[in-house]
Amino acid sequence: MTIAHSEEALKTLMLLSLDGDEAAYRRLLNALRVLLVGYYSRRMGAATRADMEDLVQETLLALHSRRATYDRNRPFTSWFFSIARYKLIDHHRGRGGRMMAEVELGEDFESGFSEDAVTARMDVERLLDSLPAKQQEIIRQVKLEGQSVADTASRTGQSESAVKVGIHRGLKALAEKLRGET
Repeated sequence: MTIAHSEEALKTLMLLSLDGDEAAYRRLLNALRVLLVGYYSRRMGAATRADMEDLVQETLLALHSRRATYDRNRPFTSWFFSIARYKLIDHHRGRGGRMMAEVELGEDFESGFSEDAVTARMDVERLLDSLPAKQQEIIRQVKLEGQSVADTASRTGQSESAVKVGIHRGLKALAEKLRGET
């Protein structure tokens, strides 16, 4: 991965584009096009060049239509490549095939970036969105970010007991949801 295609560089371009910088947005799309061609070419095997180009275009259009949903505090490449992965899965489903995308992006992406981790994080976020805001916040802080119960309690203005109970109830509700009980 080159410096121009690093998480930091791409996220900076995305943030600038969200703030209205059209030149940054064009640079971002060009950089992402290069990354997508490599990403899809490794995963599509015998697909035609036209199929791959269509998929690149669909992914960039999805980025454009969903860019307002990007959370500025989260990694950009994780968010973007989850879109790319879902577009690839949709492509294979549309063709009637059962072939699925590979899980790892490859060595050319920054170490520590794993598509499995991105997908898992998106699933966790979707689940957390079903909880009340206070429970979401304390579960994120304690269970996902590794903060202490005491620190979370002081930040949220709750007692430590209330934080523990909130986490317990929230996790119980998520478990019920996963079992299909709610």
